[in-house]
Amino acid sequence: MGRGLRSTMISRRSALKLAGGSILAALPDAGAARAAVKRAVPSRGINLPGWFDRSDGVAPSEPVLEKLRQSGFETIRLPINGDLLSAGSAAELRRIEAGVTDLNRLGFSVLADMHPSESLHAALRQDFAAGSQRAAEAWTALSSVVANLPNESVYPELLNEPPMRSDAWLQLRDRLAEVVRSKCPSHTLVWGPSPSQGIWEIGETPPLADDNQIAAIHFYAPTAFTHQCETWDASPLARISNLPFPATIETPRVQESIEKLRAGGDEQAASLIEEQLTTPWTEAAIASEFVRLRRWSETHDCPVMMNEFGVLNFCVDAESRRFWVRAVRQAAEANQVGWAYWELDQGFGIIETRRSTEGFDSAMIAALLDGHGGG
Repeated sequence: MGRGLRSTMISRRSALKLAGGSILAALPDAGAARAAVKRAVPSRGINLPGWFDRSDGVAPSEPVLEKLRQSGFETIRLPINGDLLSAGSAAELRRIEAGVTDLNRLGFSVLADMHPSESLHAALRQDFAAGSQRAAEAWTALSSVVANLPNESVYPELLNEPPMRSDAWLQLRDRLAEVVRSKCPSHTLVWGPSPSQGIWEIGETPPLADDNQIAAIHFYAPTAFTHQCETWDASPLARISNLPFPATIETPRVQESIEKLRAGGDEQAASLIEEQLTTPWTEAAIASEFVRLRRWSETHDCPVMMNEFGVLNFCVDAESRRFWVRAVRQAAEANQVGWAYWELDQGFGIIETRRSTEGFDSAMIAALLDGHGGG
C-alpha cells in the first residue's frame, strides 16, 4: 500500500475507535439554515491515491482513464501531499496542474484533496499552530494552481480527515477557506467534519459562512466488515475474516468467526464483532444513515457528498463486497448525495493496475454504476 493509503487508514482507524455504526447528532433548528447557491455536486467518482500524495507517484495510463470515463465514472478525487508543496516546489505544482488539466480534458471533474502526510497529521495533533501553518502554506501554493483551472470542474478540498477536535478544526477550516478564496473566488470549496470525516460527525458541524461549498463525509460502516484482514497495524480488525454482508449476530458465518476467535483467546476481536452487530448489517441500516445526512443538508441548505467509501479486498467474499458497495451507492443517490469510491487499484481497488486496461473488475464497476456510461 502507498504512503497516502497508510496515513489515511491509520487516521481513520484511530478516529473510528473501531466502531462500526453511527448516529447523527440532534439537528439544529431549520430556521438557522443559510440561503446558499445550489451547486452541482460531483459524483460517480473514484479516488486515485499514489499519484500526487508521494514524490514517486505514478500516473494512470491514458487508456485506463479513458476506460474509466467510458464506463461511466465522472469524477476523480486526487489526494495531494501538502508537504510536497509547502517548500514551494514549482515542478510539483506544474505536475499537478498538468495532471488535473489532462483529467479535465478527458471529461472528469477533479477533487483536489489536501491529504495530510503522516508528518503533517502528527504535527496537527501535537503542535496545532505549527501544523496549521504548514497546511496554510500548502494551500497558498496549491491555490495558485487551482486558480488557473476551471471552477466548474475543479473542487479544492480543504483537508482530509482533520485530526483534531471540532472547535480547533472549525478555526482552521475558516483559515484555509480564506487562503483558497483569496485566489479562487469562484471555485466550490469542499470540507468534512473532524476527526475522521465520518457520516455521524456532521450532525452538529455548521457549514462554512460561504455560499459556494460542499460538505463531504466518509462511510465505512461496519468496519468489522469493510476493514477485515487489514494489514497496516495491530488492530483487531486485522484478525477478523470471513464476515459476510448482509448479516446478523445469528448468521452462521458470523458465529463461526466469533467462536474461532474466542477459541484462540482473542476476546477483543470477538467482542468487536458482537458490538458492531448490535444493529444488523442490512441495506435498511445503511439507508437510514443517508436519510439523516439528507436532513442535515436540507437544514443547512448545503450540498453533501460521500467522497470515500469502500471495502478492503484482502479476504472478503466478492458477493458480499459488491452487495455492500451497491447498497451504499444506492443509498447515497437516493438522498442526493454525490459519491467517490475509495479507491482505484490498491487495497480497496477495482482494477489490478493503473497502467493497464487489463484486470478491471467488471462486477464491482457494475455495482458502482449499474450500467451507466458506455460500458
